[in-house]
Amino acid sequence: MSKYKDIIIIGGGAAGFFAAINIAERYPGRSVAILERGKLGLQKVKISGGGRCNVTHAEFIPSELVLNYPRGEKELLGPFHRFMTGDTIAWFEERGIELKIEEDGRMFPVTDSSQTIIDCFLQEAKKHKVEVFYNEVVKSINAEEISFEIMTSKDKFECEQLVIATGSNPKMWQMLEQLGHTIIPPVPSLFTFDIKDKRIKDIPGVVAKNVEVKIIDSDLVSNGPLLITHVGMSAPAILKLSAFGAIELSKRNYQFEIQINFIQQSLEACLEHLKDIKKGLARKQVTGATQFELPKRLWKKLVLSSDISETERWADINKHQVEKLANQLTRAIFKVTGKSTFKEEFVTAGGVDLKEVNFKTFESKRIPNLYFAGEVLNIDAVTGGFNFQNAWTGAYIVSQSL
Repeated sequence: MSKYKDIIIIGGGAAGFFAAINIAERYPGRSVAILERGKLGLQKVKISGGGRCNVTHAEFIPSELVLNYPRGEKELLGPFHRFMTGDTIAWFEERGIELKIEEDGRMFPVTDSSQTIIDCFLQEAKKHKVEVFYNEVVKSINAEEISFEIMTSKDKFECEQLVIATGSNPKMWQMLEQLGHTIIPPVPSLFTFDIKDKRIKDIPGVVAKNVEVKIIDSDLVSNGPLLITHVGMSAPAILKLSAFGAIELSKRNYQFEIQINFIQQSLEACLEHLKDIKKGLARKQVTGATQFELPKRLWKKLVLSSDISETERWADINKHQVEKLANQLTRAIFKVTGKSTFKEEFVTAGGVDLKEVNFKTFESKRIPNLYFAGEVLNIDAVTGGFNFQNAWTGAYIVSQSL
């Protein structure tokens, strides 16, 4: 016996709950259900932002916001004019949840707890009579003339309209491919770089506040903070490159070289600066006279890698050593030997081909009454709350389009 619902959402994550709540609120007479494969939903929400839930980002201009999406930039411009950051903030505020902006633009609930967001979704779902079916692993989807038939590990469901909000799910992509959609093969996005190098050995936790990182033999370049880790490098300067370079770096099997400008100056300007320092600090040890607002431990490593000993003073070093130091500061080459997942937030590039989706409604161009929200589409973003904003925007527009 089939369980019939007017609208079914597959996926009990951020996009799934947001879609279901807004749909049920807009169409109170229609039955709405979520099918979630796990025994609990909203697990990505739970771990987001280190357990604080990075709800969105304080960027309020659509044309600026889209620049944070390596895949989806063009397609999201229109949707962001309809529902974006300010609307997200208002949506949560209307439900008693205040968000705060941190220095880097990321936005979190003032409680600093992802449970606040989870509780909100569960309460709203209950309030609007959204049924949530847990442990329902979808096995097949059949598109009939006027309905969909969904077989799960436990039940059979039917609905008039279907929303796919499963995130990056290879099995779901396979089912969508069988229904006639093109799937862009997934590759990891948002990852840290594995680097073994004496210049960063033994200084994990050191942050260079504003660097430029280029991937050699490519056009890929980014700016921002850089964090030295136990295994290599992370933080926005690296994560942006990993997102925008996801496909290119996958082709290189994550073996490539990067060039770092630690001080955002040209080699020539740096040389002039070092010559002035050499005169002004002649009697001081080079390793102890940190320059360019670099962290002390990083400065010392770069100095020692420039054939300058720990005890040498500025007056003692020659032209060759000054040039080497200028190169280390502005053109340091590091070999990347692999990647590591960024925290637990695994993000992929890939998914439903964007050409096959109507971004005025988020409806499939191939199958009527089939809608998409979130990362099931070939859309991904840099770190900072942008992937969630894509989920909220898509889910909201779906709720207005059914």
